[in-house]
Amino acid sequence: MTHILLVEDDPAIAMSLKVTCKREGWHITWLDNASSVLPMLHSDEAKDLSAIILDVGLPDGDGLSLCQQIRHTADIDALKDIPIVFLTARSDEVDRILGLEMGGDDYCAKPFSPRELVARLKAIWRREHLLSQQTTTIETNDTANPASSHNMSGQALTFECQSGIWHYQPLNYSLMWQEQKLELSNTERKILLTLLQAPNQVFSREQLLNAVSDYPDHRLARTIDSHVKSIRKQLATIDPSVEVIHTHRGLGYALCPA
Repeated sequence: MTHILLVEDDPAIAMSLKVTCKREGWHITWLDNASSVLPMLHSDEAKDLSAIILDVGLPDGDGLSLCQQIRHTADIDALKDIPIVFLTARSDEVDRILGLEMGGDDYCAKPFSPRELVARLKAIWRREHLLSQQTTTIETNDTANPASSHNMSGQALTFECQSGIWHYQPLNYSLMWQEQKLELSNTERKILLTLLQAPNQVFSREQLLNAVSDYPDHRLARTIDSHVKSIRKQLATIDPSVEVIHTHRGLGYALCPA
């Protein structure tokens, strides 16, 4: 059964979401404060979580900071890539950009339709599934991409290009470069995987935004710059001598030089 953690202090919103999710056959764990979240995520109850719905404005904390804690807490490694959708009463574009940059996968601005939120969660899961399918297709079709290395397990992808060797394991969403595991947000991982599909192709910000979201708000296309900056910073800690992602002024980004 699909298990969702809902962190929302408004009982009316929580009850409405619980009813809608129950119709989908989903199980909801509801918490109304920030302080209970990390203890819950460390418990056995969190092992089967499929997503987190997180209110930005909580009575005892900030949902944005809480998201950052979830993404970077070392002892809950299995939940670092769990989809997180923000609920926010803030309509300011800066707040929405900040939420995405801090590791959120999507957001719903209040007031919202519970059915829309359900649709957004399904879209996130569908993208994850399609990414896994795409990488499996590449690894089993060397003629389509001669730079890829076939893996007999039919699971992992090994990819070699000018920036080095990459390994992707779709079963646990693990992406490695130069034998070092990358600690990426969902969005950052999807950006890199998109670039890996066509290493010499230049992708515009809008194309990358479309690749990581089924509900792209093109006013937020500049968030791609922030995610690329974050990816570059992490890659530089592994090998500062290699410029992995290249900026093509006025056009976008490519993984390797054309």
